[in-house]
Amino acid sequence: MGLLTAGTVSVVATLSGPSAVPSGFGRAVRCLEVRADLAGDLDPAPLREDFPGPLLYTLRSVAEGGRCADPPDLRRARLLAAADRYDLIDLEADRDLDLRHRIPPERRVISWHGPAIGLTGLRRRFQALSAVPAGCYRLGARADSPAAAVVPLLLLKSLGRADVTAYATGPAGMWTRMVAARFGAPVIFGRLDDAPTATPGQRDDQRDGQRDSRPSDRPGDRSSGPIDDQPPLDRLLADYPPQLLTGAQRLYAIIGAETTRSLAPLVYNTAYHRLGLPALYVPISTTDLPRALAELVPGLDRLGLPLAGATVVAPHKDAAFALASRASRLARRAAAASLLIRTRQGWRADTEAAGVVATLAGRTVTVAGRRVAVVGCGGAGRAAAAGLAQAGAEVTLVNRGTAGGLRAARLLGLPFVPLCDFDPRPYAVLVHATPVTDAVPFPVGGLAPGTVVFDLNYRAEDTPLVAAGRAAGHVTIDGRQLLLVELARQFRLMTGRRMPAADVRAALGLPVPQGERS
Repeated sequence: MGLLTAGTVSVVATLSGPSAVPSGFGRAVRCLEVRADLAGDLDPAPLREDFPGPLLYTLRSVAEGGRCADPPDLRRARLLAAADRYDLIDLEADRDLDLRHRIPPERRVISWHGPAIGLTGLRRRFQALSAVPAGCYRLGARADSPAAAVVPLLLLKSLGRADVTAYATGPAGMWTRMVAARFGAPVIFGRLDDAPTATPGQRDDQRDGQRDSRPSDRPGDRSSGPIDDQPPLDRLLADYPPQLLTGAQRLYAIIGAETTRSLAPLVYNTAYHRLGLPALYVPISTTDLPRALAELVPGLDRLGLPLAGATVVAPHKDAAFALASRASRLARRAAAASLLIRTRQGWRADTEAAGVVATLAGRTVTVAGRRVAVVGCGGAGRAAAAGLAQAGAEVTLVNRGTAGGLRAARLLGLPFVPLCDFDPRPYAVLVHATPVTDAVPFPVGGLAPGTVVFDLNYRAEDTPLVAAGRAAGHVTIDGRQLLLVELARQFRLMTGRRMPAADVRAALGLPVPQGERS
């Protein structure tokens, strides 16, 4: 039973603990990898009851980023014992090739994981690996820069082989695991662990350097361990249709400090697939947006897979605006950008301001001539305030930090009130744009009937602010309702096409209105 399937990309589920293997994968998962350095030497018999495909035994050494520190004799004994029970055996090129005579070539996965060594060094590594026949070769190079993350993809393109997978390791390189399929990688590894599957309401955002739950940037808690740079299996299967992985001609991304659990890839890739667009959307994590774009753009151009646009999330919205050669009026007014679109003249910037106004309008909330308070003066708060002011609202800015509030007031030409002095009762609409998701950031008692409480955050359950507003009988809106409005707007700006709303709602597990059903 081999690992590779001709003409397509196969998904390998990586098991890192002794938990049972969930059923229901069907044909989506080709192989189950047992990381014995993490899970121990599991008996494969129970695994075969739940999974009908081939089983791959991997004993990743500490030297290659795993946790196996066995002496050579014990390591050899474990691998040979596994060879009697598992279908496929991962052999590390630097320490296990003396076992090649005991394991047939078709059952070998020869691997190397190490530091960034450049394209020439990585090519030499592959030449050494491929001197020993195997069913599949696997190379992972640590990405210490955006430029280094592109190197394994350049290797794949230059090789043009169907038995090699190469990718960048580390959180900054996770996106390369999906893009590798575009350049011939036959397999993608996704981690299968005990972490709960995220629902749309559970995927948290980050905004302006702090955690929150904005709909366009939803990273969850960063896990730890040797395989946390692998995409979660459930997200890999849901977010990346195989046709996009192998046929993409341009790339889009969500870029932020932490993006690995964003909902955006699911939304956009569902839409690309439905419309037949040859595009792929991936999460790219970086702490330095200018450097990332300066290195990724020429690297991806060299690959023939240009980066055509990006959703920008915390903490890079100010930097994104500074990079743009052109910007929408609202982005200029807020001095922040949540969207970059590549043009011949450079990056064009836009912001989520219109999405906030459109979401309110969708709930038949009129803002023109009404007093509106925006609590939070980071990039998202400034954008919301700019859009609301343009729509005719009488906007007041509220912020805990005085310096940030005064800066926003100067940029927008709007009045500012420190949070400690804020009285929400005179306002018809209250927009909450801070990262606080576990407390009520301002009192809702005594608000006038009909006051609208709009929390840009959301969770699986109501945020405390939304719960308190609803309990008091007020109109409440949260980030879940902003989600599709803003992502659909960004999709149109990036592609020139309308997002297929019914398909996206179905992918998110949201109800599809009768009028949207195809």
